Amino acid sequence: MSITYPSLNHPLRVPLAAEAHSRPFLQLDAPESVTHLAVYPGTAGTENAAAVITGADAAPVWQQSTLRALCGFFGVAGPAADAKYFYHDFGRFRLKWECHTEFATYTFAQQHDLNAPLAEAFARVPMTQVPQQWLRSLEGKIIVAAHVVLEKGGQPSDSASPDLRAAFEGMSLAASTVLQSAEVWSDFLIQSDGFSRFVVRDLGLHQQQLGRLVQRVLEIETYRMMALLGLPHAQASVPILNAIEGELALLTATMVDSDDAHAELAAGAMPAVEPDDEQALLRSITGLAARIEKLSVDNSYRFSASHAYFRLVQARIEELRESRIDGVPTLGEFMERRLAPAMSTCEATARRLEALAERIAHSNDLLRTRVGIVQERQNRRILQSMNARAAQQLQLQQAVEGLSVAAISYYMVALCGYVAKAGESAGLPINPDIVTGVAVPVVVVLVALALRRLHRQIKPHGGR
Repeated sequence: MSITYPSLNHPLRVPLAAEAHSRPFLQLDAPESVTHLAVYPGTAGTENAAAVITGADAAPVWQQSTLRALCGFFGVAGPAADAKYFYHDFGRFRLKWECHTEFATYTFAQQHDLNAPLAEAFARVPMTQVPQQWLRSLEGKIIVAAHVVLEKGGQPSDSASPDLRAAFEGMSLAASTVLQSAEVWSDFLIQSDGFSRFVVRDLGLHQQQLGRLVQRVLEIETYRMMALLGLPHAQASVPILNAIEGELALLTATMVDSDDAHAELAAGAMPAVEPDDEQALLRSITGLAARIEKLSVDNSYRFSASHAYFRLVQARIEELRESRIDGVPTLGEFMERRLAPAMSTCEATARRLEALAERIAHSNDLLRTRVGIVQERQNRRILQSMNARAAQQLQLQQAVEGLSVAAISYYMVALCGYVAKAGESAGLPINPDIVTGVAVPVVVVLVALALRRLHRQIKPHGGR
């Protein structure tokens, strides 16, 4: 039974199934020449993470317009608006275009004469068939430009071959026997014509193996260059990290000196440490944290991408199943000696960046804790001062209350004197002076007892 109802399919089933077949290998058969261009948006190696992401999102648009312009020169319809892969046989050459996350590639292929020497084969590469006007108007920056010459060979090559040496300007060649039936030769240098060069000799590959082999070789070169984009970032970050580490060491030493000052303060051997010093240290630590965070944002994407590209290079080399050719290093050995140290620099810089960020964060937390302790001490001193002031106010209040007893008693005694005088005027046998004198101690005692009772009633409420 076949599935004939589209509604039963997941909406992504067809595109996901087609993804595995969306980038087929070129069908190549020696003798043949290949030109490969990898185009990067913007200025390679100088962008930050945001610019990379923006450029990657825009890559299909601007590269499709460039590809359509090339197709227009030959009267050929360009790719669809959402295409990320395009292949066409233009007669003079064949073109395969691919759009990747950060770059787009143009791979041109054409047949050449069977017995042409390597130097002549490199002079007749398919790039000579491409309009120079289109090449000059190419948008973006070329990060990889490589020529590959495929030739038939019944016997293994010799590194001292004059024809092979004449094809490369570099003195140090790398080569190996791959897939047990082919050879790959290169010096991984940009020649005087602006292209790096590779020679692939077919010693008996099966059908379609040559296309896959050339694809792997070109991917090694492309991913190698993309991985190296992280090296300038690492080199530029080193002096910044050195400066930040120096400032952090100085701030840490200042914190240690401040700890000694606090210890002497606790022993009473020196005056108090100013709280503003702690606040200044905290502002300095916060500034370092902001600088290291900005450096991390600017470089983390590039370092991660370089690590991923380096892993792809290693994977493609493993797929070649290399065996040594006497007298020359293999491709894997060349990458281990030339590319691996650069990647180690990027990884070490990334680890150093993370470690420094953690150290700054720990110092920041420690200093914030110390500032909190200083603030608690300040609050304790304020409370102690408030308690002292409250005690002084209580003493003052008690003194005022003593005066209050005298004042109240004075007025009450005066009232008693007035009452006695009124009684004397009414004819009662009363001496006002005697009444006033007797009333003084009585009134004072009564007023004092009344105020004490009032304090007893107020204290429970004040203590709640």
